[in-house]
Amino acid sequence: MPVAKIIILNWNGADHLRRFLPSVVAAAPAGVEVIVADNGSTDDSLAALAAGFPSVTVLRMDRNYGFAGGYNRALEHIEADYYLLLNSDVETPEGWLAPILDCLDRNPDVAVAAPKLISCADRTEFEYAGAAGGFIDYLGYPFCRGRILRCVEKDRGQYDDERDVFWVSGAAFCCRADVFRALGGFDGDFFAHMEEIDLCWRMQLAGYRVRIVPRSRVYHLGGGTLQTDSPAKVFYNHRNNLAMLYKCASPAQRLCVAVARPALDLLAALSYLMQGRRDNFRAVFRAWRDFIRWHGALARKRREIRANRKGSAAENIYRGSVVLRYLFGRRTFGGMMR
Repeated sequence: MPVAKIIILNWNGADHLRRFLPSVVAAAPAGVEVIVADNGSTDDSLAALAAGFPSVTVLRMDRNYGFAGGYNRALEHIEADYYLLLNSDVETPEGWLAPILDCLDRNPDVAVAAPKLISCADRTEFEYAGAAGGFIDYLGYPFCRGRILRCVEKDRGQYDDERDVFWVSGAAFCCRADVFRALGGFDGDFFAHMEEIDLCWRMQLAGYRVRIVPRSRVYHLGGGTLQTDSPAKVFYNHRNNLAMLYKCASPAQRLCVAVARPALDLLAALSYLMQGRRDNFRAVFRAWRDFIRWHGALARKRREIRANRKGSAAENIYRGSVVLRYLFGRRTFGGMMR
């Protein structure tokens, strides 16, 4: 029987651990170990774990390696068949894990299976980070079944079908350990944001599938580390999105991105400037600066990905612009795909 382990990466999240970890421990099936990998926290996270969660295994790291690097380092020391990665601000109800494990057991070509994400603040709504499975458009903008840009839908069961998707959120990311290791895990250079989309893309290029399993649901608070539209988040999202596209996109898609994205990102930067958000304005240009500096390293990564390519993600890439459709009033996944 495959061995599954739940791993929660924590950085200064003592309050989240006290609030959400009890549900994870309570819902973990017999034989499924719960591990907290601490990313060099400077708050009282370790004390909270020692005092309140004696059954939880704690793996300590010397400093904050970010989401990508932190998980990569932690998982080097964890032996399992399935890695069940959870954010520290995720509440898991009883029975959430069984449909995920069943999907992985039944489908050896599925590298990642994930639950539906519901908002912890309003349990009638999808959660922004991943909703009911994610896609990207041809210019690299991510969107979800249940969330188009900033428009989040109510969950009325409209996306309860299990299906392949382009990406699933790192907030609840359940993957095959051997595939994770074979592909080098998350791109550690990303530090945070977009690393799960990048890995899902690389998994599909390697011949695997990514699957959303809405029979399973979890509740995600979101924004626990970086607030939406903080300068750091704007920087990481822009830089890492460009890096991911350079590494993984087809030549035709890369050409389209190269033509359109500089203008679109300039418009985004000017929008921040007009709102008086100068730090965000500068963050967009810092993202492009770092992306250009990465060119040599990204080219090497791209060659390696292409050399090992066995599949395609093309059918899960929307051949249009989600931004344009949004501006013309298509603000739900169902409406946009008509």
